[in-house]
Amino acid sequence: MTSDPIGARDTAVARLLDHALHRDAADTVMFARLIGAKLASGELLHFGLTRDALDALLSRHFPGARPLHSASEHIASSEHQRFVDAMRALLLRHEAALPAADHDAQCLATIIATACLRPDHLWRDLGLDGRDDVTDILTRHYPQRVARNVDGLRWKKFLARELALAEGRAPAPAPGCPGCEDYGFCYQAR
Repeated sequence: MTSDPIGARDTAVARLLDHALHRDAADTVMFARLIGAKLASGELLHFGLTRDALDALLSRHFPGARPLHSASEHIASSEHQRFVDAMRALLLRHEAALPAADHDAQCLATIIATACLRPDHLWRDLGLDGRDDVTDILTRHYPQRVARNVDGLRWKKFLARELALAEGRAPAPAPGCPGCEDYGFCYQAR
């Protein structure tokens, strides 16, 4: 880890964008920010993607960038793999505009679902600058899901609630929620 994580992230993002096919495309910038944040923090394994999926993502958006060999495997399977798989499916299932072969959508759903395992706000878990960044990503890729957040819930709490309701269960926190500093705010004892 560096002493200036934001500077390291920005440097990683700039390096990726130097190899971008479409430097100003919203998804290219988004993936540069997501990958750059994990590179800067040394947490690329927490991205949730296999090396092959990550290399394919790089090839689609940053063809001149060298493969990221430090990401030898995706995050280890755990008792939370079912949650990740179900969340990923939930995100992909409800957007009719997404073709089944949209590899970027599949990668993004995996990244978001895996970030829900981390113990912080979703925007921090993704390495972004704030809640608005997550809102922008979700609005662009999952507008029907975003429209359902009529209570303005925090995104990780909202997504976990949506998954529980879709599975016919009572709403429950995402696996990473209990480690968050605001857990007591989001899940007040009743």
